Order: sequence, then C-alpha cells, then structure tokens
Amino acid sequence: MCSLFRNKYRNESSRLNVHDYSSGGKYFITICTQKMIPYFGNILCKQMKMSESGKIAYDFWYELPEHFSFVSLDEFVVMPNHIHGIVIIQSPAAVGTLHATSLQPVPNEFMSYISPKPGSLATVIRSYKSAVSKNVHLIDSDFSWHPRYYDHIIRSDRELDRIRKYIINNPYKWDG
Repeated sequence: MCSLFRNKYRNESSRLNVHDYSSGGKYFITICTQKMIPYFGNILCKQMKMSESGKIAYDFWYELPEHFSFVSLDEFVVMPNHIHGIVIIQSPAAVGTLHATSLQPVPNEFMSYISPKPGSLATVIRSYKSAVSKNVHLIDSDFSWHPRYYDHIIRSDRELDRIRKYIINNPYKWDG
C-alpha cells in the first residue's frame, strides 16, 4: 500500500502496526540482497561457502549485542543472497532503558511517526544493514541490500523450535 508524503508516494511499513517492536519479543528476520544477487557466497555439497562479503555479514550479526545491550541472538545463517536470524529484544524494563519524552512539540510529527524508534527492531536492523554495506562496499562497490526486510513475531516455544530448524536446515535444502 502507498501513501502520499510531500506529494510523493511512499510504501507503507510492512510491520505489524499494533505491535511495539521495542517492547520485547522474539523475531525471525530475513534480509535479502538487492535483486537476490549471491554476494555472500554459494552452497557447495549442501554447505554454505562464504565469500568475504558473507564473512562480513556473519561477523557483524554476532556483534549486534555489543552495540545494543537489549539484543540477544539465537539461530542465524548466511545464505548466498540473504540472511536468516532470530533476534530477541529485551523489554526496556529488563535492561533498565529509560525513554526520554519531550515537552516540546515535535517539528514534523509524520517523520517522527515513520522513523525507527530507539530500542526497536528497526533500529537494530538498520544499523546492521548499514554496517555490512559500508564494509562490503570496500570489496564490492555494487553490493546492495533489498530496501526492506521480513520479520515474523515468534509467539511460542513450538514456533521458535520450528524456525530454528528451518534456519539450521536452510543450506541443506538450498536449490539456488
């Protein structure tokens, strides 16, 4: 769905609009490369063989908790043209995060509304994509992520186990 902002169409967020992505939860994340180009390596004999770009994507994923104290990680895999991972966002109270509020009017409420909120999943993913892009561009200036990412809110232990198995088995089931 598209809406107008400053007389230009923009895509609406694909996030669940009734869910607070900074309140805590488990999320299954998929981030794809632009045009599904296999920048990260290839699958040989049912195993992922990472390129230098793939190693960067891998390393930066595991650095996320160092930069975001409210994040912990579960299963993760780098595939030729995408990554899958489980991100766990701790609730702000669990990590002692205080969110400041301002008594001043927001100069542009619409931009504030559509921008990623501090402590949110979107902030974490934006940071990850940015760090990977900056470093992969040193190797391959053509690298680009798909502008969006897919998230699924994990609501049960059974679902968590199913998604873990999917991630672990992803290279084995790869058709390419």
